[in-house]
Amino acid sequence: MKRRDLLAAGTALALVTAAAGEAAAWTLEEAAAPYKGTTIKALFLDRPGYRAAIEILPEFEKRTGIDVTWEILPYENSREREVLDFTGGTQEFDVILIDVVWIGEFADSGWVVPMEEFYNDPKLADPDLNLEGFFPILLESFGTWDGKVYGLPFDNYSGLLFYNKCQLEEAGFSGPPETWEQLLNEYGPKLTKPEENRYAFALQSRRGETQSADSFMRVLWPFGGSLLDANFRSNLLSPESQAGLEFRQALMKYMPPGIVDYDHSEAVNALAQGRVSMITEWSAFYGTLTDPAQSKIVDCLGVAPEPKGPAGLKPALGGFSLGVSAFSDPAKQAAAWLFIQWVTSEAKAKDYILAGGVSGRMKPYEDPAIKSKYLYVEPMVLSWQGGVPDFRPRFPEWPAISEIIAEWGTKMMLGEVTTVEGAKEIGTRMEAILDQAGYYSGKKKLLK
Repeated sequence: MKRRDLLAAGTALALVTAAAGEAAAWTLEEAAAPYKGTTIKALFLDRPGYRAAIEILPEFEKRTGIDVTWEILPYENSREREVLDFTGGTQEFDVILIDVVWIGEFADSGWVVPMEEFYNDPKLADPDLNLEGFFPILLESFGTWDGKVYGLPFDNYSGLLFYNKCQLEEAGFSGPPETWEQLLNEYGPKLTKPEENRYAFALQSRRGETQSADSFMRVLWPFGGSLLDANFRSNLLSPESQAGLEFRQALMKYMPPGIVDYDHSEAVNALAQGRVSMITEWSAFYGTLTDPAQSKIVDCLGVAPEPKGPAGLKPALGGFSLGVSAFSDPAKQAAAWLFIQWVTSEAKAKDYILAGGVSGRMKPYEDPAIKSKYLYVEPMVLSWQGGVPDFRPRFPEWPAISEIIAEWGTKMMLGEVTTVEGAKEIGTRMEAILDQAGYYSGKKKLLK
């Protein structure tokens, strides 16, 4: 959603809620009264942001009488489970988890309810909802499709550089690398000691969404490349995209053997146990790296923005929004909205952060106590100021394209194909999908 659209939505909401305020002050308890005893179900992941929501959840249930249940799934199974729920008519989930790359598919398919149906209802809309209080890049990327809001940002990430200050200092460095070239040419050789099973860097690259999003896409943007050009044709053979992919190949000599089998947990654990000196990972893993029960480097942990490339600071952007299932009955939809509105609110943002979550709201990160307590805050906020909203394409065809990138991106890293050969294969197969979907015939808009 563009800034002017946000302003228009905010103005409309203010008018509606102001009119309601003349009759009586809005309270969560009164809004929830018709839905007391309603049970709703959410799909959650086994990540800190969801455990944080579960921790603060009893307050919502006590105030509303709405019972919130949840099921925790691995990320790799979550989209498939939700799609089966939508298409199979099981009506299992009421609170829908929407990844940044699923929003086009979910919205275009009519699986989630436009949020305006709730925030334009004075009985359900908290006057303090304040859509403008979210970081614009998050509301645009995770919650908005074709000018409409379908989800409110929740469990939001920026890619950050986590590093072992002690190992860097031992190698003669006073701080982390500011550029990818420095990481490769200066830090890599000094920090890599295969005989001690220590390596400079780990880039999570397991085949699947981790390979396509966290590894492959991460090296395109900083070097000035991209997956697609303005006409939705492959841009992977451009000099800039090739520079990024070749850079990844060069960096592998400073990464642990078997890096193509590293998912997030393996990369985070490698840093936590001192086996690698640096990783680029999501801000949500800060809690794991500062937990003495899980990390040996708590006192040595440093956090910085991702390194810059020739195109500047273009960090990974990831995260989710929470939406309302179009297949739930009206009472469950209203109850789901009240929960989503509450758990993503400015009023609960600080509690959510203190419980281990990463809020999409701007206000809590202005708090000096939050900034001093969490080292990730300032580099994350900086990253969200200049990030790439379409770091991964948000159109409905992404899941199919992601599988292609995962296959051929892995083959590139293993040396089974060159970066040029792999780029050609991805481009040919990707354009076939987009052609069939109607992007080149004018049946679909090129940009949403």
